[in-house]
Amino acid sequence: MVVAAGGGALAWTSDGGHRAEAREVRLGTAVVTRGDLVDTEKVDGKLTYGDEREVWAGTSGVVTWAPEQGATVRRGGTLLEVAGDAVALMYGGVPMYRVLRDGDSGKDVRELEENLRALGYGGMTVDGEFTGATEAAVERWQDDRGLERTGTVAPGQVVFLKGAVKVKEVRAPEGKRAVQGQPVLTVAGTRRVVHIDLDADKQDMARKGERVRVELPGGTTVKGTVGEVGSVAETTGSGQDQKTTVGVEVSLGGKGTGRLDEAPVTVELESERRRNVLSVPVEALLALREGGFGVEVVDGARRRLVPVRTGAYGGGRVEVAGDGVREGATVGVPAE
Repeated sequence: MVVAAGGGALAWTSDGGHRAEAREVRLGTAVVTRGDLVDTEKVDGKLTYGDEREVWAGTSGVVTWAPEQGATVRRGGTLLEVAGDAVALMYGGVPMYRVLRDGDSGKDVRELEENLRALGYGGMTVDGEFTGATEAAVERWQDDRGLERTGTVAPGQVVFLKGAVKVKEVRAPEGKRAVQGQPVLTVAGTRRVVHIDLDADKQDMARKGERVRVELPGGTTVKGTVGEVGSVAETTGSGQDQKTTVGVEVSLGGKGTGRLDEAPVTVELESERRRNVLSVPVEALLALREGGFGVEVVDGARRRLVPVRTGAYGGGRVEVAGDGVREGATVGVPAE
């Protein structure tokens, strides 16, 4: 004899006979399907901004202006003022390591020229060669920023970063002395990401390029993609509180993620995937009194009990196998 999980309408004997129970429950049906069965696990993460890094002072002096935490700075904007002179953000990958002047050449010169042209200071060829035309564009830019018109660009005037940034921490606030080569700001990109300190023994759950779901504060769910998965484990705490984790970064689309930084979120990662298997809704399982499980196969007006072997669970379904179970078959489930 069996009992239907969740309350069945009929009790079955193991040889296929049946008798009516005193209490009836309406039955619905579901289809046996073939495909991938995915189980997931929810882990804690932190909503933040990617590409975090420090900004170092290009010159020494008293900070006369600093941005507020959370401020966004874009190309041509001011990151800091030292001794009354503004330090501008320009986009590029080569750091500002020398004074640029007429006659110089290189990738840093090309970066400067690209930024000057993007900011509206044309009249020159963007070719990595600092010419008289480049010098004239620099002088116009310096004049507009209230800087001395020298025609040269010093490290204390420009910081090259990959793109627009969010100010995460002001390391050298107004009135403090900035020291050349020392950090003055901590910034991050404007790209929204989720950082996860994932238990090292669950590292296989995070696969680069995998699509995931992220639940934001307030219950909104957005899609994300696993980007970077750390290759070096980090151990924190001691004794029973010791924890070994790897860092995982999930990229978000940006829309609908709000402006919160360091906010707690939940990320749903794939913990197991069974490929090309038969499955039924979990509520279709019937617990056999003699042990194991079965499903009620519906064929028109005829219903028969079929024993099954169960496998993985995921997404409200369970993997099943057995001689009497085939793809497309109809099975009984409790009606909603």
